[in-house]
Amino acid sequence: MHIVVAGLNYRTAPVSIREQFTFTERDLPAALHELKAMKSVMECVIVGTCNRTELYIVVDREHVCGHYIREFIEKRFGIARDEFNKHLYIYENEKAIDHLFRVASGLDSMVVGETQILGQVKDAFLLAQQKKTTGIMFNTLFKQAVTFAKRAHTETGIGDNPVSVSYAAVELGKRIFGSYDQKKVLIIGAGKMSELTVKHLYANGADKVIVANRTLARAQELAEKFHGVACTMDKLGACLDEVDIVISSTGAAELVLTREQVALALQKRRSRPLFMIDIAVPRDLDPAIGDLPNVFLYDIDNLQSIVNNHLQERQETAVLIEEMITKELIAFEQWTKTLGISPLIQALQTKASSIHEETMDSLTKKLPDLDERELKIIRKLTKSIVNQMLKDPVNRIKEMAAERHGDEALDYFTKIFALEEQLAERERLELAAEQLVSDHAKNQWKEELLTKVSMTPIDALAKS
Repeated sequence: MHIVVAGLNYRTAPVSIREQFTFTERDLPAALHELKAMKSVMECVIVGTCNRTELYIVVDREHVCGHYIREFIEKRFGIARDEFNKHLYIYENEKAIDHLFRVASGLDSMVVGETQILGQVKDAFLLAQQKKTTGIMFNTLFKQAVTFAKRAHTETGIGDNPVSVSYAAVELGKRIFGSYDQKKVLIIGAGKMSELTVKHLYANGADKVIVANRTLARAQELAEKFHGVACTMDKLGACLDEVDIVISSTGAAELVLTREQVALALQKRRSRPLFMIDIAVPRDLDPAIGDLPNVFLYDIDNLQSIVNNHLQERQETAVLIEEMITKELIAFEQWTKTLGISPLIQALQTKASSIHEETMDSLTKKLPDLDERELKIIRKLTKSIVNQMLKDPVNRIKEMAAERHGDEALDYFTKIFALEEQLAERERLELAAEQLVSDHAKNQWKEELLTKVSMTPIDALAKS
């Protein structure tokens, strides 16, 4: 079996292309069944985020999946392969496994080290497992990838330092206040950046949110999200008396708050610190405000320099995770090599058991006067001889399979004990069983589709 990943991400395709190849939560179960039903596909998981759509599959033959993957994408999205070929990447075996570890740990993310993707990979795997489109390979690989990513985040702390302007602003505030518990926030403007920043503040314990905007309706809309209150811009002076944090991000051409306005408000604050974040370009807050006592003013350049420094730190930490991934790849490779042992050992045991039974049959024919007790003793002793003879070869091949040339060792073991016939019969039975399961799954999937359409199967037959 071979592992393959195919997809489009932010590196290979712009958002105008990526948005055409997305799976809704409702679509995913049917898409998984469709992909699993395709020729050569043994297992599959679909990972979809705003920055990537990826198909992880296990196939029974190497280098046969490209055509079927493109065919699946064409049918599922109704887009000719000529339109997405140049954006599509396909990795096989070790490169595919390495890619999954990089994705899960955040190394392949637009923001290196972000942790949200780990949850998305885990959810994708759990859904595929629930829909029974995974097997021994992906059940092992995805669990290993998720566990590794958690450990990598914990041991390296790659996600500890902020790499977004909004999050950097929140972390700066912690240095001033220590905690946001019982702190009050004034948002000037109701844009996306202000909203994202206040989300972080609110999640960190900020108590009250006041939204000031030129349009009161928009201010009320944002305030409701955080159980806050809204006001118009002419109330800013009064709001400065009671808040601890000010976040400003408007599209105003002139200053929204001057040094004089803030100085006047400070007279009533009794030396309480005021943390002010100006994310607007051009700036909303008079730069001279930063000279006032107990005022901590940061503009977008201050925050961006912090973000850039933290990104550099994350890049350095990413090197450590790369080294950790190398060890994980070796561990998974060793595990896959042991997969070939089980059928080999079973084939050897089957052959040994067959020889033993033939020997016992021959014995009973040549010595017909043996009673049941005697036959039982002979059977037990000869069986013990067989087991003792197999014990050392079985233990030795287990050790050799995990070594560098494990595949060669398995081949030699097969030839030495002449197990080709037993392995071929086992493979034939497995394929027959798999076909039965596949046919059953296809019929079940068709029935599920029929129940989702507006007319029942009876109605459909009546109109045909």
